[in-house]
Amino acid sequence: MSAETTMTSFAALHHQPGVPLLLPNAWDHALAAALAARGFPAIGTTSLAVAAAAGLPDGEAATREHTLRLARTLGSEPYPISVDAENGFSDDPDEVAELARELWTAGVAGINLEDGLGPSGRHAAKIAAVKAAVPELFVNARTDTHWSGDGDARDTLRRLDAYQEAGADGVFVPGLTDPRRIASLTRHLEAPPNVLYSPTGPTVPELARLGVRRVSLGSLLYRRALGAALDAAADIAAGRAPAGPTPSYADVRALERNVSASRSANSSG
Repeated sequence: MSAETTMTSFAALHHQPGVPLLLPNAWDHALAAALAARGFPAIGTTSLAVAAAAGLPDGEAATREHTLRLARTLGSEPYPISVDAENGFSDDPDEVAELARELWTAGVAGINLEDGLGPSGRHAAKIAAVKAAVPELFVNARTDTHWSGDGDARDTLRRLDAYQEAGADGVFVPGLTDPRRIASLTRHLEAPPNVLYSPTGPTVPELARLGVRRVSLGSLLYRRALGAALDAAADIAAGRAPAGPTPSYADVRALERNVSASRSANSSG
């Protein structure tokens, strides 16, 4: 499957009637392959997990090369990949556009760019630069008004309007969980709205009824995996068998073989 075809199919996943794209976020090829095998049609990455695995801070533009390395690992797979690229790892729109070119070359279908509550004009310029450099790449423009700000509704709309005008293919408002505010926002937007799933917020079917077109899991799976690992270690230390499912060594090796086989098929096609 060509990169352009993969992107087209990825964009189409945001427009299925009544069914939002549920996007789980992986941090290595084994989990991405396992999620795809479970039927998830597209996979995202999570910047927190990439940073934490490398012992680096998240959200401080410290993991550009680590992010590209993961993108090159996953980009050859037959399922679409959307990369969490923080703020593009630069305030320079041209540098962010160059990152987008590298991701597209790696086979990535989408990029998630966050504004970090910085100037909306600067973020809009990054979006426009990316779309000019790689028109086929799906740009999901994130505003952090609810994630790290006070959730001001007017500022949220002002920012999202600017990002839509700059060419964003989708818009992302993590931290927004109030059903009435979600419904109000989705009625205003033209680009497919994306929210971050919260275990204490609306369910995926409820979000679908509110007009949400994409539901991301963010770092939730990574944090759950850390919690499960800690619980397993504590159980073993206490003389108990760890609870929960445990893929076998052979199961994980099978994922590696599947990845190798798909790469060979893609390179020969």
